[in-house]
Amino acid sequence: MFVDQVKITVRAGKGGDGCCSFRREKYIPKGGPDGGDGGRGGDVVLQAVSNLTTLLDLRYQQLYRAENGRPGSGNLKTGKSGETCVIRVPQGTIVKDYDTGNVLADLTEEFQEYLAAKGGRGGFGNDHYKSSTNRAPRRADSGKPGDSRVLLVELKLLADVGIIGFPNAGKSTLISKISNARPKVADYPFTTLTPNLGLVRVDEYQSFVAADIPGLIEGAHEGKGLGTRFLKHTERTRVILHMLDFSALSDRDPIEDYEIIQKELKAFSEELYEKPQILVASKIDHPEAEDKFERYRERLKVINPRLLAVSSVTGKGISDLIHQTYQLLQEHVPPPDIAPGGPGKEDWAEEN
Repeated sequence: MFVDQVKITVRAGKGGDGCCSFRREKYIPKGGPDGGDGGRGGDVVLQAVSNLTTLLDLRYQQLYRAENGRPGSGNLKTGKSGETCVIRVPQGTIVKDYDTGNVLADLTEEFQEYLAAKGGRGGFGNDHYKSSTNRAPRRADSGKPGDSRVLLVELKLLADVGIIGFPNAGKSTLISKISNARPKVADYPFTTLTPNLGLVRVDEYQSFVAADIPGLIEGAHEGKGLGTRFLKHTERTRVILHMLDFSALSDRDPIEDYEIIQKELKAFSEELYEKPQILVASKIDHPEAEDKFERYRERLKVINPRLLAVSSVTGKGISDLIHQTYQLLQEHVPPPDIAPGGPGKEDWAEEN
């Protein structure tokens, strides 16, 4: 099951209590306070890993608690700190504050971490308060509570290329042809209900990742069809393959379909609308389909000179599509960027 948005609650561990204790040993004339400090409460950390592609685990466990710190004890023994609770999430996960919607972290790199909730500080034992004027302090502090908050965790797939188009435009068949992805393929709309990632080999040493985005329809930016749930997965892509159905059995106007999808991209995100595209005339595996493509070729060239006709069934044009896509990716290499992360808001800073 593909899950790309989950609400979770994270609670860091409470600090251990400090100990009030005095040293009393035979043959030692002078004792004194020897109560140790409490251990620190465990943190809650989100960690991005590459071997996950869904937030499914977080759907079934929505409360995450770190271990409490242990109390201090006599003989100046500090309590054991609580274990950190590590929540593993897919690369491309965005962490938001559930109440405000503010983005707290964007976990795009392998093993990148975000401190979601900081553990409470352990309480001081009475040894901490001894002085020349207070030789026998009887004060020991309680441990501080850890942070607790509600988060909205969202996943945006990390892919170089996004494959978009109307339902049944041939997206799933194409990605199964050019990559190692094996999505469900059938001759009816909305066959694909979840995005599919596939590794596309250009040659022995070069490759890129493509994502088959479930079919978009008019009104997708308002949530119609599969709507905004999957439009967001195209935001991280660098190049878009825009599939147009030229099947001999289809009575749709490819240019009208193109304009509808472009309108939805622009309404959802101006940046997404301006991403470089390759127009892919799909299902060119029949003489009638070839004739239809020839009638539209010049008009489509005006819209976008990067136009290719392919057939995923016969393999026509597939090699050219892979190489032109890779070349376009090389022309649009993103600048180095440091994804936001770290401990979050200033009010979560460690207490002195």
